[in-house]
Amino acid sequence: MKNLYSIKYFLPFVLLLLSSSNLFAHTINYSMEIKPVENVIAYYIGLGFQHIVPDGLDHILFVISLFLIDPRIKPVVMQASCFTIAHTITLILTSKDIIVPSSHIIEPIIAISIAFVALENIFIGELKRWRYVLIFLFGLIHGMGFANALNEIGLPRNTFYTSLISFNIGVEFGQIAVIAIVWLLIGKFFSKEIWYRKRIAIPLSIVIASIATYWTIERVFFS
Repeated sequence: MKNLYSIKYFLPFVLLLLSSSNLFAHTINYSMEIKPVENVIAYYIGLGFQHIVPDGLDHILFVISLFLIDPRIKPVVMQASCFTIAHTITLILTSKDIIVPSSHIIEPIIAISIAFVALENIFIGELKRWRYVLIFLFGLIHGMGFANALNEIGLPRNTFYTSLISFNIGVEFGQIAVIAIVWLLIGKFFSKEIWYRKRIAIPLSIVIASIATYWTIERVFFS
């Protein structure tokens, strides 16, 4: 019940972010407006993938944190699906200039979300149903981060939705690549070992939580 109450307290905070009036018009990528549509698709898929691998270390650590608590494929896919649906929603909304809070707000919260999930792996130790709700809420925040990054490159006006969807597909490919690599390195061989949680899940979660805590401090006070 305490965890459910924490969700109730967290939800208004997310809604406050979504109602932020700190909006800006998305950047126009004029160079891509003259490219054939197949080139645009390939470019934005590659851009989305690159935003995760290798550039998105914070998003990589978040996905790894989702994996560690229960390295079976089904729970990982279900968590990733909640995350995907959520970040797709805010990616579209922010790219259409409906909501885009400042990166000075979003980036620290992304770091906090990573630390939270990693600490949950340490202290909870098993996948609870309410975790899917939290992952969805965190996904809304990460989607705003994706949109801020995409705004630096811009979108062509004549293939706006094609470019946006292509970027999101690239992001998904990047996340799938991270999940596949972690499963091959950890899940396939060690997930059924009785020492998995003690020797792998907890130590890696401690490292991730420490990095995310450092990022939070850095992004709040030094960015």
